[in-house]
Amino acid sequence: MTELQNSEILEFAKYFSPISHTKGRLRVRVSPKIKELKSNIDESKIHSRIKNIKGIKELKTNLLVGSITIFYDHEVFPMRLWNDFLNGQNTDELREYLNLKAKEIV
Repeated sequence: MTELQNSEILEFAKYFSPISHTKGRLRVRVSPKIKELKSNIDESKIHSRIKNIKGIKELKTNLLVGSITIFYDHEVFPMRLWNDFLNGQNTDELREYLNLKAKEIV
């Protein structure tokens, strides 16, 4: 599995806006503009990759309203890192954390 780069994190983050975020559950709206990346994205690989990150319990997509809900273990994946992702901040720390957790396949 190839490691994430800061540019990839920032590229994805700009397409998401928070709907609600409580400890262990994040729901985001996905901009329709993400379709611009469609040629570069294999949706099933992304879904699989996210679900295989240690700390991700469940991933639900709602194509009708364009949202994604992520249920996560807040002890493994701190709420602060999700907020950093959505705000495009601390990408070095986030990238390192995601790459480490992606290697710890559950």
